[in-house]
Amino acid sequence: MKADTLSVPEAIHRRRTVRHYLPDPIDPDVLTELLELTMQAPSAWNMQDRSIVVVTSAAGRARLSEAAFGQPQPREAPVALVFVADSAAWKAPNTDIADTAGRSGAWNAEFTAMFDSRAEFHDLHNRGLLRENAVKNAMIAATYAMLAATALGLASAPMNGWDPDLVKKAIGIEDRDDLAIAVIVTIGHSATTPPHPGRRPLERVVFAERYTT
Repeated sequence: MKADTLSVPEAIHRRRTVRHYLPDPIDPDVLTELLELTMQAPSAWNMQDRSIVVVTSAAGRARLSEAAFGQPQPREAPVALVFVADSAAWKAPNTDIADTAGRSGAWNAEFTAMFDSRAEFHDLHNRGLLRENAVKNAMIAATYAMLAATALGLASAPMNGWDPDLVKKAIGIEDRDDLAIAVIVTIGHSATTPPHPGRRPLERVVFAERYTT
């Protein structure tokens, strides 16, 4: 579906964290477009070690609200996206990833050989950073989701403050230690128009060459 969309700079400037939503459903074609845009997000070695569980049922969203200590966003928004980070994705052959990149010309034989060696992932494993790496990739995708939602005329909220065990139980992965919950993003039509809370000026947060305080 081709919706009237905003430019990337417009979406960045207009995005707000919305905590209250109208009960209006999201057009299925618009939701599909949002998900397709979200999954264009990059990941280390294109491992795509992140997935989304799309929760639309009232019961499922209620469970997420309970897991988030009663926060209203999942109950009110028609869609809640649970971003799941897979710290063990690198162990699979993932031949489809290399084959697709090779056919498109994005990867040459040397790069594919490095991908197949999994050297960086072995290093992450040795340093205990596999979960962190997968969560980073999932968070990048979640950012894409929020900007895509804004561009498509929808509101969103990245949710922190939830019990990971309860969230995992709500989406049926309570027995998967290899999977982690990165973030929940609610999507819907805003019931409010929240003002921009402001950001610090660049000179407070952007540094040249070295971090200084």
